Amino acid sequence: MPDDVYHRTRFPPDPRRRTLWRTLVECEFQKHIPPDAVVLELGAAYGDFINAVKAQHRIAVDSWAGMMAHLAPGVEGLVTNVTQLEGVADNSIDYVFASNCLEHLTRPEFFECLAQLRRKMKPGSALTILQPNYKHCVRDYFDDYTHVSIYTDQSLCDLLAANDFKIQRCVSRFLPLTIRSGAPVHPLLIRLYLASPFKPFGKQMLITAIR
Repeated sequence: MPDDVYHRTRFPPDPRRRTLWRTLVECEFQKHIPPDAVVLELGAAYGDFINAVKAQHRIAVDSWAGMMAHLAPGVEGLVTNVTQLEGVADNSIDYVFASNCLEHLTRPEFFECLAQLRRKMKPGSALTILQPNYKHCVRDYFDDYTHVSIYTDQSLCDLLAANDFKIQRCVSRFLPLTIRSGAPVHPLLIRLYLASPFKPFGKQMLITAIR
């Protein structure tokens, strides 16, 4: 099925998503990204994360060609699969981010993606993954018909460790599963949610691993 169909039906544009990612980057992710860093986003889609990041060089990867129309000036876009990163220089990346991407890969594809990243990332660089935690969203997980692999915070950490990544941080409940519910998305509410020790509806995990 063409990627355009998925983006028209299951994952259409939503202005609330830009508000969400600008706030998440400002409150959470930017503090881990030095100004002179080279940042790579896997499965960038509408570019909401990579567009909000401040870095010396930003690279967005997605198999969906429509991504290119959504990237901010200065962001390099590569229309390719995350298992085919030949367009990224070896030993050049300081920070990798993947949101709601890796559950769409088969297990062999995920292993190949990690093998590619080990070549592209500098020693000591970080890979941050945000995606559904199956143990918290069993009923909702396959509402997205493109999900093909199941991960919990434990299984994903173990898989990364088995592929020579060192786990730095694991948050079992980080964010709600989706913005499709129609609930308000406001910077203040997002900040309060991130600061709270209680995460109602928290069904997405956050894992950071070091190369």
